[in-house]
Formats: sequence, C-alpha cells, structure tokens
Amino acid sequence: MLLLSLVVILLQLGRGCCGLPFYNGFYYDHVMNDKGNGNGNGEVHFNGVKLVVETPEDAIFTYRGANITLPCHYRYEPKLETPRKIRIKWSKLREDNTKERDVLVAIGPKHRSFGVVFPYQPHHGRYRLNFHEAKKACEDQDSVIASFEQLFKAWEEGLHWCNAGWLLDGTVQYPITLPRDPCGGKRVAPGIRSYGERHKNLHYFDVFCFSSAPKGKVYYLVHPEKLTLEEAKQACQDDGAEIAKVGQLYAAWKFFSLDRCDAGWLADGSIRYPIAFPRPNCGPPEPGVRSFGFPDKGKFGVYCYKLS
Repeated sequence: MLLLSLVVILLQLGRGCCGLPFYNGFYYDHVMNDKGNGNGNGEVHFNGVKLVVETPEDAIFTYRGANITLPCHYRYEPKLETPRKIRIKWSKLREDNTKERDVLVAIGPKHRSFGVVFPYQPHHGRYRLNFHEAKKACEDQDSVIASFEQLFKAWEEGLHWCNAGWLLDGTVQYPITLPRDPCGGKRVAPGIRSYGERHKNLHYFDVFCFSSAPKGKVYYLVHPEKLTLEEAKQACQDDGAEIAKVGQLYAAWKFFSLDRCDAGWLADGSIRYPIAFPRPNCGPPEPGVRSFGFPDKGKFGVYCYKLS
C-alpha cells in the first residue's frame, strides 16, 4: 500500500482491497470475468499464463503537487514470445481501505493523470506577482505552483490561456490551443509559449496552480438571500463548513463534475461558478470555471467547503 500526495492519499495496484476480483494472487478492478479470463478489450489476457506484479512493501511519502515515482514491475510466467497490451491503474483509497477514485491510468506510453491546472491572478490585477508571491498565492488557494510537466499535460487536455504565469522552475509560460494575434500570433503553432526564466524578485506575472482532488466536498449553499463576502463566510460557518478556495472549486469541477450556473463568493473575494455541462445562459460553450473577477460591492451566492 502506498501513500501519495494531497496530505495523505492511499494508492494501491492489485493488492488487498475491498471485494475486488482475485486471481493469480492479486486483486483486479473490473478486469477478470468469472472464468478468470480477460475482458477482450486488450487489457489483460490469461491462457495458462501467470502475471506477476511487484510493488514496494513500504509506503511512499510525498507532498501535494510534487513529482513522485511509483515503482511497479510486472512479468509473465512463462515469458511471452509476443508482447501483450497491459493497462495499469492506480486508485486512491480512503483511510478505511475502500476505493474512492482513479488517480493514474496508463496503457503503454499513454497515460491519464488526475490533477487540474488553473491560471490565477490576485484581486489587485494582472501581472502583479513575483515568483515568491505567486507560490504563496497558489498555497492560499489550496494548491501548489504548477510544474512545466503539469502545465504541458493540461495543455494537451485543452487548457488555453493567453496570460503568462510563473511555473515551479522559475520560468514564465502560457498554453495556447487556438493561436491568435494577441497570443503570440496566428502563424505560430499551438503549444506552450515561453518567456524563459525570469528574475524571481523583480519580474511580475500571473501564476499557474496545480490541485488534486480535495478530501472534502464543495457545494453551492442554498440561502434565502444573496450575501456580501463577510456574510458569505459566516453563512458557510453556520452550515458547519468554510468558504471554498479557488483550488477547491476547480478540483470539484474537474473530478466531481460540479456544475452550478450560480455565481458565488470564494475565499479570495472572487466570484466564480463551475460548469461541467455547458448550456445556454451559462457562459461559453466549453466546460470550465467561469469568473466575474473581484467585485468591490454587490451580493451573490457562496460556495462552501466541508470536510467529508
């Protein structure tokens, strides 16, 4: 059993867990049928062949947003003459060892990870953060400053943002999926635009933050009337929760398909709402977290965060 990220996350691959099918000494998640054969989709096949999987006995510790190697070795006995496709899936476990959700799925060189990258700028405007302030801004929103690898993966999944932001390595970059003149030019191919390494104290930009699935629940608080920011904070407290942070809202939208066409306060004083299923009168035709910026006045709803 492995511990990984988000303060404490338990991961497992094919070893003692919660009623999953058991075969050849390992547990498999929706892979084997009742005869012990593969499901015919090129994931796992057995015909008198034993699959041996080796993972560490000891827990692996890291911190949220960090890169980590999850050692996993497998082999067939007897050795196969023709390679077969194999699908490896790491799943998060709750503290009671019940499965919660997948965190990494890999088929050969292709893989899908379960983190979200989002651009962030503070209430006082665009390009106001040096590197150290950018790092703290992400931490204040229940996230960490993103690495280039995390931004690149987010770009592959469709992230498009025309404002440059700090990354963990001290470079300033931004992802473009639809080239246009204000974003490096129409004739430049889609990709990650880079300003290179910048001075961490003297240069100011936005920041890209990285968040993984929260341990708690983000929800829109149904309230009889609209609220100021201070009233919104109190309303969440009265409901046994706290006002949600930006990273928590993005994670809830990404991992739990949080969808609400109601603008609400967040802890940083911004007004946002998450749309997992786009529809008329709820912003652009793409899924995303919509933002109304940082209003100086006005009353809105509120998104709260409550630990599970």
